[in-house]
Amino acid sequence: MSIDNQVDRGTEKKYEQLSPFELKDELIALADANMRKTAHVMINAGRGNPNWTSVVPREAFYLLGQFAVAEAKLDWDEFPGLAGMPQPAGIAGRLDQFLTAQTETDAVRLLRGSVEYGTATLGFDADAWVGELADAIHGDHYPVPDRMLTHIEQVVHAYLDLAMGGAPDSGWDLFATEGGTAAMCYLFDSCVVNGMLAPGDRIAIMTPIFTPYLEIPQLERFHFDVLEIQASTTSADGMHTWQYPPSEIEKLADPSVKALFLVNPSNPPSVMLDSATLERITQIATKENPNLTIITDDVYGTFVEGFRSLMSVASANTIGVYSFSKYFGCTGWRLGVIAVAKDNIFDRRLANMPAADRDRLTARYSSIALEPEKLKFIDRMVADSRDVALNHTAGLSTPQQVQMALFSLADLLDKDLSHRKNCEAIIARRLTMLADALGVEAPRDPNAANYYVELDLMAWVKQHWSAEFAAWLESEHEPVDPVFRLAEQGSIVLLNGGGFDGPQWSVRVSLANLRQDSYAEIGRWLRQIMNEYHREFQDRSKTN
Repeated sequence: MSIDNQVDRGTEKKYEQLSPFELKDELIALADANMRKTAHVMINAGRGNPNWTSVVPREAFYLLGQFAVAEAKLDWDEFPGLAGMPQPAGIAGRLDQFLTAQTETDAVRLLRGSVEYGTATLGFDADAWVGELADAIHGDHYPVPDRMLTHIEQVVHAYLDLAMGGAPDSGWDLFATEGGTAAMCYLFDSCVVNGMLAPGDRIAIMTPIFTPYLEIPQLERFHFDVLEIQASTTSADGMHTWQYPPSEIEKLADPSVKALFLVNPSNPPSVMLDSATLERITQIATKENPNLTIITDDVYGTFVEGFRSLMSVASANTIGVYSFSKYFGCTGWRLGVIAVAKDNIFDRRLANMPAADRDRLTARYSSIALEPEKLKFIDRMVADSRDVALNHTAGLSTPQQVQMALFSLADLLDKDLSHRKNCEAIIARRLTMLADALGVEAPRDPNAANYYVELDLMAWVKQHWSAEFAAWLESEHEPVDPVFRLAEQGSIVLLNGGGFDGPQWSVRVSLANLRQDSYAEIGRWLRQIMNEYHREFQDRSKTN
């Protein structure tokens, strides 16, 4: 039975107004109903949560926790079930003794290597470094400094330098957050509070993009004037490259554009900006629109060889957001970080604001600083995250920061790049399975992370069937019809690409969250659904 028998076109149009993540719930319900009637197993490729987990940094975390508990008991163990707090004096030596008593495992080697990296490479005092780790994992103090623990900030900075294509000469200040989503919420709010942006300002968004970045600017307290920068470049055979033509990038040179928001590599296409685009945006921010605020979400950058972020090349104008969730398989940990170059336009703009605005902000932050007018933008963001009044309890929980550091150290110490190569190999196999089942050649794009693929069904139809069939399909059906048919007939859940402001007749497939054979199943069902449409087209053609 076709979805046309269940949902009329008017209802389908209403569904198109939903965020793809809300529409997903409708599709899951439909797929679940079909699953109960058939032997199909639901295949949900609508979520980006990877089905791999980085194990060694977790094992190291649990082992370090055991050491921290022993240290707390060493400090004070008068009553059963109660202990003191890890003390730093001599603690590095005691950790070495603790690790020597363990069976030699990758987790033991990571902890040893972490201590050595901190002391030999970053110049840490051994007791201060191990003491911070032990106290932080024990979770017995508020985060101090609240923005990020001192040694852990330097470790994560080194990791970002490796992952993002190099740090600016001045380096970054980092703010550890509850995942990338919290980071974005803090950024939007603090940009408005501190006058970087004002409600109604014109902002540019590079599309397609993760749907919340389209929805947040429309909220009443922001109500930005949104200019879309569209990835409309195509190859000679009419397929999307997901790059931006120069004419789109030139729109950023207009000083009326106050900010640029992007995900790089993009979501859903997961293709990074090419070098020419990076260079042109950097030139615009440096010379033609020097007050441009750039906010880049680079969570997928670690999946592309040679990735370079705007936070590395246009550092003074850029606020970077990175999440550990995808690369290390740790969405439940909620580990994110905001990076702002120490030499940045935001602090300069705060210093040069009109007196009335400076007075307003001085009053806002007067309870947390003796000279609030000198408070850095990133430190204002920390305070704003707790409505200023609760600034003394701000910051990401200290055990979370330890896990973030251990993930970072695992990659910094991975000289063979084994983790990255394994992740890339997993994704490549899945992409090949999907492409083979679709009957197309797997794309070979060095700019692609391939964490997701965005399949433009119209481009596929034109290439493999005909332009006439494509025109009929567009006139007779709604763009969300294929995802409903997939759910109803095959118990397969995909997200509609139009919800990301991508091509209306596109679907997003996550290559991260399913076992390999599921992608062959997705490809087969997509071909079957499109063949079903083609038979309808042929039948209609015969009767006309």
